Amino acid sequence: MELRQASDVTDLDGGTPLHRVVPFHGGTEVVPLLRAGILKADVLVDVRKVVPRGVDGTRIGAGTTLAELEVDPRIPEALREACRLAASPQLRNMGSLGGNLLQATRCWYWRLNWPCRLQQTSDGYGEECFAHEGEHREHAIFANDFCASAHPSDVAAALLALGATIVTSARELPLAELYRLPTEHDRRTTTIESGELILQVDVPQVEASVYLKAMERKRWAFPIVGVAAARTGGETRVALAGVAPIPWLLDGSLDDATPLPRNAYKVDVARALVKRAENALRPD
Repeated sequence: MELRQASDVTDLDGGTPLHRVVPFHGGTEVVPLLRAGILKADVLVDVRKVVPRGVDGTRIGAGTTLAELEVDPRIPEALREACRLAASPQLRNMGSLGGNLLQATRCWYWRLNWPCRLQQTSDGYGEECFAHEGEHREHAIFANDFCASAHPSDVAAALLALGATIVTSARELPLAELYRLPTEHDRRTTTIESGELILQVDVPQVEASVYLKAMERKRWAFPIVGVAAARTGGETRVALAGVAPIPWLLDGSLDDATPLPRNAYKVDVARALVKRAENALRPD
C-alpha cells in the first residue's frame, strides 16, 4: 500500500515525457501492479523520508504504517480496528496510511488486464464492464451502472465516517473529495493529480466509533462489506467499504442499493452490520 501517483519528467523545453515516475512508500501495492503490467514506471521514487510519519494531536502522517495506528490509543476505535483488519501483520508493518487510501480496485477483470472501462490500453480505455454480465458476487451494490468495481479500503471507510481531512503537497480537502466515480469522460476514481502526494490526514475527535467487517475468511481478507460508524454531536455518520467504486458515505437508505443479480446478499449483510454498528454507538 503506497503512494502511487505517477508523473512525467519532460525534457528541458517541456516537450515529450522522458520518464514515467512513480513514488512509492511500502511497495505492497505498487510492486504487484508493476509485476502484472497494470502500472508502468521508468523510475520509482522512495518517498519514505519525504512523507511525514507519526501522530501529532489529530494529525496523522501519511507515512504512518497501519501496524502503528492499530495500537495507538490516541486513534479513534473505528480507524484502529480498520487498520487491524486490513491485512496480514507483514503487510500492516509495511503499508502506509496514505498508500492504503490510494489502493486500486480488487476487481478481478481489471487485475487480470481485461479491457474494461477502467483499464487503459494502447487504444484507449475499454468500453465494457465485464462484471455486469460476468461473475460479480463481490462487486458493487451502489453506483455500479458505469463500473461495478468495489473499493477495497477498510481504512478509507473508517476515515470517511470520522469526517477526516486530507493534506496533500498541493491542497487540503475533505476525504470524500479525494474520490470520484468514474465516468465515460474521466475514468479516474480519485482526484489526486500527477505528482501530488498525500502528506497528512486530520482526524477529528468523536464521541464513539466502530468498524465492522464481513469477509470471506476470518482474517486478512478484503471486505465483502465493511461498515464504519462514528457518533459526534448526537449524530452518527456511516460509511461503507466494498460496496461501490469508491468509499461510500451512507447518507440515504440501503433500500437505494442497486445490486447485480448475484450480489444482492451484500445488501442484507450491510443492513445487518449497520444495525450492529448503530447499536454499538448508542449511549448507555
